[in-house]
Order: sequence, then C-alpha cells, then structure tokens
Amino acid sequence: MKHNLKKPVVLLIADDDEEDREMTREAFEGNFVFSQIQMVTDGLALIDYLFRQGIYVDPERSPRPGLILLDLNMPRMDGRQALQHIKSHPELRSIPVIVLTTSHAEEDIFKSYNLGVNCFISKPISAKDFIEVAQSIGRYWFETVLLPSPSK
Repeated sequence: MKHNLKKPVVLLIADDDEEDREMTREAFEGNFVFSQIQMVTDGLALIDYLFRQGIYVDPERSPRPGLILLDLNMPRMDGRQALQHIKSHPELRSIPVIVLTTSHAEEDIFKSYNLGVNCFISKPISAKDFIEVAQSIGRYWFETVLLPSPSK
C-alpha cells in the first residue's frame, strides 16, 4: 500500500560504524522518498544536530529529520543516552526513532521501549540480510506509516 501524498523525508542515521552507515544509505537511496540522508557518528553529534549546535548551527546543514535510525553502542554518548534526550524534549519527542543495533540484550530492548523508541531491530550479520532489513524498514516507515510533518 503506497500513499500518494508522501512528502520527502530527511533520514538521520546515527551510527559509529562507517560500513553500516554506508550499507544503510545505499539500501535507502533510490528506494524511498527522501529529501536528504544525513549521518552522524555518535550520540553527542546527534544531539548537536537535533539542537542545531556546533557545526550543525546552520538549518541547511541540519534539516529536521522525519525519522532517526539509532545505534545504541556509540562513543562519547551512546544511543541510550541520546534516546533519553530526544524523547524527553517536547520539540523532538514526535520524531520517530528506530534502534538499529547489534545488541540482542533484553535489557537494551526493554530500556529502549521504556524510553520511547518506536521500534527495536537487531542488525543482521550478513550484508544481504542487512540490506533486506533496511528495505523492510523503508517500506514500513515510508510507504505505510504516516509520519508527522517536521517543524523547523
């Protein structure tokens, strides 16, 4: 089921693994309606991006995302801490966040949902399976679900 009224969405990928970021970008590019795919490498950069701080002060460089893909295990500030910041802030909590991580830990799953994550997915090991999962995410979040319009 495809919605005819889909607007382009900014996808923000927060992951410290360059290979995973690139595989995710490649899986999404050309398959779904994006105005941009943005990437950050750790939780502090994610928070700076969302609050337009530091190198992300320019709104052209940091357009508000319609969806965030979040790895839990990142340096400086991990995804759990970043998720807590996002979901506790009134202007950010409506942005859907999908945890896409190598963790299978029950504690991580429980804590993520308790903090308000919209979806928790463990990264598959093979590149082929990873791309299939990314495309499944895209079909669901960009062809089925209606996302809130991003505010500036």
